[in-house]
Amino acid sequence: MTLLITGASGFIGRHVCAQLSHHHDILAVLRQPDSQLPALRQQVNALGGQGERLQAVPGDLDLPGLGLPADLPAPRAIIHLGARFAWQLDRDSAHRTNVAGSLAVAELARRHGSRLVFISGFMLENREHLQRLGITGDDPEQVDWQAVYRRAGGYEASKLEAAIRVRALAAASDLDLVEVQPATVAGHSQNGTLDTAQPLFALLDNLASGRLAMVPGSPEHWLPLVAVDHLAALIAVAATSDTVPQRLLALDPDTPNLQGLLAIAANTLGRRAPQRHLPIPVLAALLRLPGMPRLMNTWPEALHFIQPTRFDTASTDAFLAQQGLTRPAMEAVIAASARWYQQYRRDQPDLYPA
Repeated sequence: MTLLITGASGFIGRHVCAQLSHHHDILAVLRQPDSQLPALRQQVNALGGQGERLQAVPGDLDLPGLGLPADLPAPRAIIHLGARFAWQLDRDSAHRTNVAGSLAVAELARRHGSRLVFISGFMLENREHLQRLGITGDDPEQVDWQAVYRRAGGYEASKLEAAIRVRALAAASDLDLVEVQPATVAGHSQNGTLDTAQPLFALLDNLASGRLAMVPGSPEHWLPLVAVDHLAALIAVAATSDTVPQRLLALDPDTPNLQGLLAIAANTLGRRAPQRHLPIPVLAALLRLPGMPRLMNTWPEALHFIQPTRFDTASTDAFLAQQGLTRPAMEAVIAASARWYQQYRRDQPDLYPA
């Protein structure tokens, strides 16, 4: 079975390749295959995979037809992890890569008769949040997207729009769509390896650097997490199993509230855990002041992911049990992530002078 992956060289993508390469051949869509493939194979090998089972095809989400070769063999499944991420991402760039690029990937899957494993996000299950943004259903033509981009920011809005438009395409065609909705990605459950672009890294950095004097939100607020290796395993079985739910919520419901998360991390880092809470609207107002986001190392868009909403994971729980997958204990994942951050900080003396 051959699988095609966009975003294979990213943090999640490398772990997915390591999981799948034990039993499957992988085509990785890379912008610069000659230089990127050797490094990706080494990274996959380091994660316990079989890098030699990876091949590269040139492609780019921003190009017409994804820039893929015309003779691309039909893959059994396409895993779409590729995306453009940045806080304060402008709408045009976000839409071109995350929306138009996703629709091009979906059309490729439909044309080849491949299953599409589309990676969206857990906030698509937060109905109250979607309603506040003006999204009340799965019809993309009934949404004022200009208002959504203004309220949510380029990155989140484009991910929401992409998911809803891909759903609409699947509903109007015979596309086999599986949507995986990850929570904020934590480190590896064993060694804590963490992506520096993830909100959890920024949270640990703020805690270790003394910038986090108060807990954002209330005692009910939390930042739902998923360990990267567990997420990769879920994506792998979503791509290869015969019967899969249409949506899989990759979120650990046992993630502690934000105060508890920070207490675990602070204990690992040898810092004092914040005790008092700062209401989200007050923090959001502070972050509207010029220069405050950089000073506080916190971007207003990131606050959307810290919320009190709880989620129903019953369908995903049943699928995990069927596949023999268990979630790693999240408190241990948080501690491992904090230890990895601590070592990362020691290894970056120029960034973190003593």
